[in-house]
Amino acid sequence: MHISREIAPQIFWVGGNDRRLALFENMFPLPNGVCYNSYLIIDDKVTLMDTVDSAITRQFIENLLHLLNGRAVDYLVINHMEPDHCAYIEDLIRHFPGIKLVGNAKTFNMIRQFYDFDIETRLHEVKEGDTLCIGRHTLRFIFAPMVHWPEVMVSYEQSTGILFAADAFGTFGALSGGLYADEYDFEGHFLDEARRYYTNIVGRYGAQVQLLFKKLSGTDIKMICPLHGPVWRKDIGYFIEKYDRWSRYEPEKKGVVIAYASMYGNTANAADAVAGRLAEKGVQDMRVYDISKTHPSYIISDAFKYSHLVLAAPTYNAGLYFGMESLLREMAVLNLRGRKTAIIGNGSWAPAAHTEMEKLLGGMKQMELIAPPFVIKSTLKPSQTDELYALADAVAASVLDQAVL
Repeated sequence: MHISREIAPQIFWVGGNDRRLALFENMFPLPNGVCYNSYLIIDDKVTLMDTVDSAITRQFIENLLHLLNGRAVDYLVINHMEPDHCAYIEDLIRHFPGIKLVGNAKTFNMIRQFYDFDIETRLHEVKEGDTLCIGRHTLRFIFAPMVHWPEVMVSYEQSTGILFAADAFGTFGALSGGLYADEYDFEGHFLDEARRYYTNIVGRYGAQVQLLFKKLSGTDIKMICPLHGPVWRKDIGYFIEKYDRWSRYEPEKKGVVIAYASMYGNTANAADAVAGRLAEKGVQDMRVYDISKTHPSYIISDAFKYSHLVLAAPTYNAGLYFGMESLLREMAVLNLRGRKTAIIGNGSWAPAAHTEMEKLLGGMKQMELIAPPFVIKSTLKPSQTDELYALADAVAASVLDQAVL
């Protein structure tokens, strides 16, 4: 059965949900599934804004054929060539042989990489700032390279103020009936997944997101239509502010992420002791993660959210426990920066974890070590309590903007 929704006169959402998919890009957990958005403009020229993932093509074509009511699609605008948005291009050509593919030069290079059909007679190439009039509606194209692929562009419909935003302003999570962000308790239902989506998928490219903001400066955006997640028609500034902050790598709030690795519980014991001391000192917002059980995308999301990090790990094979090394390298790749940090290392005969963590943090931008690394040899001893508490007190004082007593 067709499922579509009119979002503006002559403009329709024709996407769908996939609640079966376990891993986005075969990496990131999807406990609540994901949605794939596509939008149809029925005007003098029928124009489709992107397609969908192969998992939902049956739903997608039912939506399209119902709304088209016998008409053909004249233009397919390809804002992003990632397969979860371009999987149906070849099938569309079979359905609508006269269709024109609208994209930029990099778009068409990628089509040639993904597909073998002849595209040369179907191309409608656009450049930065070009427009396409399709009747009452006119699309203006703004290039957004590396947000988060090199061919990405966004399309602004000038009569309605709708921004078709490609992968920008997206979120993990399937839609639960509502299409618009204001039809949900967004902070309770979607915000954490929106942050996890941004930080892990787009997070490396904060400078490019900032460049896109500059290009869109002065544009009257009345609605944002992303390729994943709900559509924004109210309080748009709220979500733009989140993206602005995330792309500048500024924490949303004061708080502490404690991420530890522990083989036999001894390093975990130290992490819990720090968390308890922080609570005694008045730190109220903390997240404690065992990195061996928690997917790194959740830890990275909270590392973007909070101002402080405490990292604890044992030595392994004369180096750093593999899970912690992987987490820190992933943070570095995603350009996390500007966090205040503390380190706890463990080692039974040749402790090295603390020095390896310090090296990895030192390779990241503006990461401040606010206490000397704390080193355990096998187990935390009562004689080390004062030293451990000194580390925790330095973290608490920094979070609470207090002097260390």
